[in-house]
Amino acid sequence: MTVQKTLDGTKLTAAISGRLDTATTPEAEKALKDGLDKVTELVLDFKELDYISSSGLRLLLSLQKQMNTQGSMKLINVNDIVGEIFEITGFADILTVE
Repeated sequence: MTVQKTLDGTKLTAAISGRLDTATTPEAEKALKDGLDKVTELVLDFKELDYISSSGLRLLLSLQKQMNTQGSMKLINVNDIVGEIFEITGFADILTVE
């Protein structure tokens, strides 16, 4: 799992690749939450994300909660596998997925 971050003013785009699971979520959380306090728009690019587990879903909830007080968060380039996980768990109704 890798996280590539691009900061453009107060907009942070983070491209996450690989698997977001129990083993990798702590590393992703550290990478994503570092410096997030000055961000008003968070964009998570899931183009290269192969899988997300419950621990990854918990991270998304945590990020969404934080961004609700700071601005906005959206997910882009969500593939069918991850999109199906969002549908089954109800996350498709909670998160902004484009």
